Amino acid sequence: MRLISLAATSLIMTAGCSTLAPFVSADALDSLQRRVIRVSERVKPSVVHIEAAVRMNTRRNLVTGSGFIMNKEGIVLTNEHVVERAEKVSVVIPGHDGRYPAEVVGTDKQTDLAVLRISPRDGEKPFPVAALGDSDSVQVGEWVIAIGNPYGLEGTVSLGIISAKGRDLRAENLLNDFIQTDAMIDRGSSGGPLVNLRSEVVGINSRGQGRGIGFTIPINTAKRVAGELVGDGKIARGYLGVSIQPLSRELAQYWEIPKVHGVVVNGVVPNSPAAEGGLEIGDIVSHFRGERVRAEKDEDTGQFQRLVALTPIGDTVPVEILRAGERQQLDIKMGRQPKLVPDEEESSSGFTVQEVTQNLIRTHRLRDPEGVLVSFVERGSEAAEAGMARGDLIVRIGETSIIDIESFREAAPLMLRNAPFLIEAKRGNDKRFFLILPRGSNDQAQATGESTGGGD
Repeated sequence: MRLISLAATSLIMTAGCSTLAPFVSADALDSLQRRVIRVSERVKPSVVHIEAAVRMNTRRNLVTGSGFIMNKEGIVLTNEHVVERAEKVSVVIPGHDGRYPAEVVGTDKQTDLAVLRISPRDGEKPFPVAALGDSDSVQVGEWVIAIGNPYGLEGTVSLGIISAKGRDLRAENLLNDFIQTDAMIDRGSSGGPLVNLRSEVVGINSRGQGRGIGFTIPINTAKRVAGELVGDGKIARGYLGVSIQPLSRELAQYWEIPKVHGVVVNGVVPNSPAAEGGLEIGDIVSHFRGERVRAEKDEDTGQFQRLVALTPIGDTVPVEILRAGERQQLDIKMGRQPKLVPDEEESSSGFTVQEVTQNLIRTHRLRDPEGVLVSFVERGSEAAEAGMARGDLIVRIGETSIIDIESFREAAPLMLRNAPFLIEAKRGNDKRFFLILPRGSNDQAQATGESTGGGD
């Protein structure tokens, strides 16, 4: 029996593959160990620690995560959930003193990606940069390294393999086909790189799920999204305006179409591209833009959602359907995906509102999209004592009509200058009611730059 070095055996056991040790030569294990060390030393200088001061209604928290520098212009990639609602973001680079203030260039909730920008100090050398690979070429079983700052432990390295590709987590609003890995992804390492043994970043670590199960955003997705965010600051995605469910075997057998595959349309948004193009509830979409659609389980529906999202806005695409047992083709002109993440605004009287999006219209069954929706009411605040509740639709402040989030922002100074002030809102089935709120707090007035009188 060949002798195996203690260090090499430890390395394999750390990766969760202790059963391989008796079948692998000492030379092979030593070679792997040297490669891991070399890759780690090459990539770690570009992996940064991120601190975000995050606002959650009336609370302020410090969120930490990881990221990496992708080019010499100081562009940093990380997760959207690391900087979500951040009021201030700073970055710590290994081997560099102090913190670098970071600008949030753009975020994309649907891929859990965020792009930051940092600037070098006067006379400083160019930032260390991570090389980007090709996630399409990644193979299941391939060795990979996860690098990050779990629990604030800078430069932590874990070794594992690619466990699976194309994972759909069925999380709300996510479009990713994640790479699954058993390299450890713990709290604080979100946003760090997943690296192959050629020192190339093949993914951005997004979340862990128990020991030995982690999910990583493919780097090819990150490249595309980062390019759009740096260029325009936002992502433009195709939109149909349907809700779907998988065509399960049970449904296919009941409808006597056992050889048909696709997704079942179970909802059509009025005036959407799908409605104008003729799609109806009960249609089975079998092909979209020439590609076959297959979904037998909930986790399979992500394929169709990604096909739709990646279709250029304004393109007319062929959609093959089965309706009442007959095959048809519809030509549908793609629209622009409506905004998913609403803007929010915190008031001076203990409540927060958000703009009304199509998602909120459906969720709250709103008949009128005009106004702003109350998303939070602080316990014991003036708003709570006046009877305001989450889900109320504010349509007027004093004499000012509230049409959208911008008109609310314009009316906000009225809540600081006038005492008391009147709010008109809707609740439930368009039931209107009126609230009298006292003047906003002095702290909030100062925070928004409004003078409350007195002082120097």
